[in-house]
Amino acid sequence: MKTLFDMQPGQKAVVKKVHGEGNLRQRILDMGILRGTELEMIKKAPLGDPIEFKVKGYDLSLRQSEASLVEVEVRK
Repeated sequence: MKTLFDMQPGQKAVVKKVHGEGNLRQRILDMGILRGTELEMIKKAPLGDPIEFKVKGYDLSLRQSEASLVEVEVRK
């Protein structure tokens, strides 16, 4: 299983599943990270937190803990 946290800058992926529960999971879904959504990793901060993604035409920053909850399929 690959997660958003495992991606490298420039890689594109499709969301397969959002793990977690309650408010945290709902917050991730509300940001537009839904099953089937394509996104691209833009960059990681030097210490790995936060991580910036391009999702549906906007830039989104996630914490490492949030990014590790989103299972993805990396596109070649």
